[in-house]
Amino acid sequence: MTEQELAAAQKVPTHEGVLRAMTKIADILPKTPLLPLEVDGVTIWCKAEMLQPIGAFKIRGAWHRLSDLNAEERAQGVVGVSSGNHAQGVAWAAKRLGISATIVMPSNAPRMKLEATKALGAEVVLYDRATESREEVAAALIAQSGATLVHAFGDPWVIEGQGTAGIEIAQQLCDFGLSGPDMIVSCCGGGGLASGLALACPNAEIAIVEPEGWDDIIRSLAAGEILPVKDLTHPTYCDALQTPQTYPVNFEILRNCVSYGVSVTTDEVATAMRVVFESLHLVVEPGGAVALAAVLTGKIQPKGVTAVTLSGGNVDRELFVKLLAQAA
Repeated sequence: MTEQELAAAQKVPTHEGVLRAMTKIADILPKTPLLPLEVDGVTIWCKAEMLQPIGAFKIRGAWHRLSDLNAEERAQGVVGVSSGNHAQGVAWAAKRLGISATIVMPSNAPRMKLEATKALGAEVVLYDRATESREEVAAALIAQSGATLVHAFGDPWVIEGQGTAGIEIAQQLCDFGLSGPDMIVSCCGGGGLASGLALACPNAEIAIVEPEGWDDIIRSLAAGEILPVKDLTHPTYCDALQTPQTYPVNFEILRNCVSYGVSVTTDEVATAMRVVFESLHLVVEPGGAVALAAVLTGKIQPKGVTAVTLSGGNVDRELFVKLLAQAA
């Protein structure tokens, strides 16, 4: 564990922390829509996080983390690790707060995510996802500058910030005259979103969904210990969910809160993307569609009032068209 990880581990993410993050985020961002979608005669509620200013939920955790930095930490800047959505969240928050940001991103990240991160003013450092460790690259940058690591999922502030989506879901359901949620089906990469949702909605069943070949958290929960991805070269279009392994801070929450975990295929993800496009008239990226894919296939059965995360919409146009055609 690096010095930065140890520092982050000194804070324990809590429900109260999620509520504090919600107060901060409500001051700068409107709630994203919670949209009904009928699946086999059952209404589920889709949280449309692709409508965030950066096109993904990651802006929540990034804002909570960066806005809590003290003056000295802000002066030294931040370093993030991300395939693109967290990168944009950190860059957006850093720009608004006047903080310099460097983001370690895979060289094969989607073009639009790379360009959007740079456009927000962040410096981008590329690494090879198959042969290099992004944590090691980030640690070297931090050693040079003294910057604060803002990890994509293994940071307590980030976890609390992501959990604000769950607070909004509960509030929006109440506005519709519904209690709950009874179940939340969450897209899952490193576990930051799922962990935050579990803290936000402690009475809800949490189900996680990972892409086929990148199901390390599902396997870890079954084994009772953190296991890495078996093959870092396994092909997937779900770049947002390609995390080598989860962190202890996430695992400790998830092992006590997750009721179900399933993986989905590329074809199943493509079908979910098409359903979102045709039924909700929105664009969702592959990684942001896995939770809905699990419900559409029946791998996860809704229980009571069920919410599903549509966690992002940052997808290159060519890939979006390809996958929609594949699902036709």
